[in-house]
Amino acid sequence: MTIKRYGTGETGAGKQALPFARAVEANGWLYVSGQVAMDAGEVIGGGIIAESRKAIENMIAILNEAGYGLEDVVRVGVWLDDPRDFWTFNGVYAEYFGKNPPARACVQSRMMVDCKVEVDCVAYKAK
Repeated sequence: MTIKRYGTGETGAGKQALPFARAVEANGWLYVSGQVAMDAGEVIGGGIIAESRKAIENMIAILNEAGYGLEDVVRVGVWLDDPRDFWTFNGVYAEYFGKNPPARACVQSRMMVDCKVEVDCVAYKAK
């Protein structure tokens, strides 16, 4: 089995080195690490709609880098800082996954950085 890592040695908020890969691929499976609304090492802010779009777009960028697309996503994990953002997040999420949604879990959680949402995913593409 071949394992390929994407984005090792990246930096996060405060330019600290991140001790994990942005994604890892093994036997057609791609595991994308949690993504927040970060741009150039800083959370963009702007509320749940802007942060949701940016977090999902960051996840899509990693999928694309590895040669995967939204159609290959089989599961998404979502962490929301405030459960009152659930329905608003779902509206943004549906813009990306509307017709063929993957399995999903969504929980409330305190965030490690000052953001409102984090998303990760697992994708599969036969090799």
